[in-house]
This record gives sequence, structure tokens and C-alpha cells, in this order.
Amino acid sequence: MKRDERPKIICVGFQKTGTTSMNAAFSQLGLRVCSVYGRHMKLPRLRANYVRRGLDLLRSYDAVEDMPWPLIFREIDAAYPGSRFILTWRETDRWLKSICDHFGDNPDPIQQLTYGEDHPAPVGHEAHYCAVYEAHNAAVRDWFKDRPGDLLEMNLAHGDGWEKLCAFIGMPVPEAPFPRANTVADRSTLGYWAKRKVGRVIERFKY
Repeated sequence: MKRDERPKIICVGFQKTGTTSMNAAFSQLGLRVCSVYGRHMKLPRLRANYVRRGLDLLRSYDAVEDMPWPLIFREIDAAYPGSRFILTWRETDRWLKSICDHFGDNPDPIQQLTYGEDHPAPVGHEAHYCAVYEAHNAAVRDWFKDRPGDLLEMNLAHGDGWEKLCAFIGMPVPEAPFPRANTVADRSTLGYWAKRKVGRVIERFKY
């Protein structure tokens, strides 16, 4: 199948559900992957443009993951018929601990877009973040309840990996182990933070 004919692959799981590992997996499969976009926009501009920007960006990529992609899964489904959707998830308490450890009480416009303007960071708004997270997962499952072949659920902590993913998207299973990225051990290294800083600089110039 030609690249332009390949269905788009959309990760609709929220951040801290294995999205960075999915990015690495897609890259190993030779797919063009787009991650976070709009991180450096102020909230009013982000809110006004994130749907259109995401749909435009998707033209140039085979797969996408991380925020705010999950928020526009319905629009993507309409604009790109035949796309394949992957809901990465983890148990709510484990997800909450991970997102609080990662973002703390630092305000962020993408968090405000996702969880509401009055809830800019997870620490201090834990119950609200859990409610939004669970409601999103329920909404995705309900949207595809009559089209189970278009949605794959993956819990990487439960051991889901190449076999499940590749069967769903119709690609051969690589010989290499399924990547486990952005772990606590990864984030403790200098190289992780250097790469993260470079990525943010590049994103600022792109968007």
C-alpha cells in the first residue's frame, strides 16, 4: 500500500498512558509521527485553532499521539474516513500519579484546554482530572461501540505490544522488543531533558 493510501493511525489515549512508547513504536515501523502541538500557544489562540491545526497537520503524518490529538477524535473520524484509532489507557490511580509527578502544579495551556481553564495543573485538581480522564475514555468507547474494528485498546503495563498493534494496523511484527519510553528511569537522565528541550525549541518555530 502506498504511503498516501495508508489509513491514519490516531492515538486517542491521554498523555501519560504510554504515548511516548507508541511514538517510538510507530517510528520503528517507519511511520511519520506527530506528537504534541500547540504547546506554546496561549489558551485563547489554542482554543480557537487546535481543531483546524490538528486536521491540517494530519495530512503530513501517518500516525499521531499525545495532546491535544485525543480531543479531536470525532473531527478526525469525519475528516479522515477509514482511520484507525488506538485508546491507550492505564488504571486511573496509576495515571493520576504519573501525571501529577510529571506536571505537578505548573500551569499549562494544553491542560487548561483539556481539563478547563480553572484547572491548569493536576496537583490541586486531582478529582477533576480523574473525572475528565475517565469521561474521555468512556466517550471514545461509546463512539466506536458499533465499529469495534476501528478501535484498539492497549494497556502497555499489561504487556500489550507489537502483536496486538501490528495485527490492528496490518504491518509485520518487528524483531526488536516493543519500546518502553519516557519511564521514570528515562526521565532521570541528562540526555532525556536535553532531547526534551531541543524538541520544544523546534516545536516553537514550527507552530
